[in-house]
Amino acid sequence: MYPDSESRSQQQYNRALVSLPGGNSRTTVFMKPYPIYAARGEGCRVWDVDGNAYIDCINNFTSLVHGHAHPALIAAATQQLALGSAFGLPTESEIDLAELLAARLPSVEQVRFANSGTEAVMMALKAARAFTGRPKIAKCEGAYHGSYDYAEVSLDPTPAAWGRNAPISVAYAKGTPDNVLADVVTIPFNDAEAAVSLIREHGSELACVLVDPMPNRAGLAPADKTYLEALRQITREVGALLIFDEVITFRLGFRGAQGLWGIDPDLTALGKIIGGGFPVGAIAGHKEFMAVFDPRSGKPALPHGGTFSANPVTMRAGLAAMELLDEATFARLDAIGETVRTGIDQAFRRHSVQGGTVGLGSLLKIHFADRPIRDYRSAYLTEPETQRQAIFNRGLLNRGVLAAGYGLMALSTPMTDADIDAIIAAASGALQEVSASV
Repeated sequence: MYPDSESRSQQQYNRALVSLPGGNSRTTVFMKPYPIYAARGEGCRVWDVDGNAYIDCINNFTSLVHGHAHPALIAAATQQLALGSAFGLPTESEIDLAELLAARLPSVEQVRFANSGTEAVMMALKAARAFTGRPKIAKCEGAYHGSYDYAEVSLDPTPAAWGRNAPISVAYAKGTPDNVLADVVTIPFNDAEAAVSLIREHGSELACVLVDPMPNRAGLAPADKTYLEALRQITREVGALLIFDEVITFRLGFRGAQGLWGIDPDLTALGKIIGGGFPVGAIAGHKEFMAVFDPRSGKPALPHGGTFSANPVTMRAGLAAMELLDEATFARLDAIGETVRTGIDQAFRRHSVQGGTVGLGSLLKIHFADRPIRDYRSAYLTEPETQRQAIFNRGLLNRGVLAAGYGLMALSTPMTDADIDAIIAAASGALQEVSASV
């Protein structure tokens, strides 16, 4: 049972505290009183250093759509490793993966690879500035887009900083320069009228509008189609680019979220599943906008390097991962996602606990709220909701299911019907504990 002060995970954490700040390299994997340390993974399961097995519904925060150690991905990566892991030269592998992505996304003609979703978003924002010659960006309140200063603005504002009439641009990290805040316009998610008004007000200075069609940190509520259509129309009106952050939502369908919603952005940021389990990012879009990277006439408008950008091991594993994700596989992921959401929603009602799930496809998020979840503010946790979330997460953990501490669950292709039943049963048991605590 977790926690266990005599566990090897506790011992590893004690050791890590000496050489790593807070004992970790990723704030996202921190948990109290200590994190669980992974030893190995196979299929949809992960084993910790104490030998406990869990159904993995974190999947490295949505990136492992095929679970752990998929044979096809191992083969692709090891075959490339035998040929060399990195070169100061381009390889055919990046052409192959770029062609696949361009074929799947109607808005994409060209692709440029990077090393993370953070870098992909950063370069997309810089590309928009380089193309338009304008300084400002607009982004949605509460939406996470990685660790770039501008993309972090208004990531987690408290109610005291929400503003009366419109969202206020608030720093996420201490030390963020004031000029960064001045160049970010924060817009509400799923409020088309208010967002359009703010974009029009700042339109002559805006390089782009950045939006995640289903923002995880803002509640994982899907965008209204009318909201995205309004952003598409107003960005064209004011001459700003529309950027979709599909680092997570590209796992929603064969053509990503933009295919589901039927809206073509100017630029798209990609990452996670396109790397086959390896670090990856990509900036993709119409060649008119991607031309800012083109060095053929000398120094490009936006120089971009990166020692490990388009790393051939990542490219080969990513290509194998994407080829496995055909239309039939996405249909199955949609089906198991709907089964899990329905099963957990029924468990909420059965145990008389307020709340339920939101999400689409293979993604879902648990909320302990008696209100519709549509944006960051409606998803903002009250203290009782935070306590219920903690009880629920620990209840899942002790029933052999891993989920993110804030309620996110990401399903994977190796999951069987028996695994799905086990996830629902674990959630039901955890909700029973929540009900008993109320």
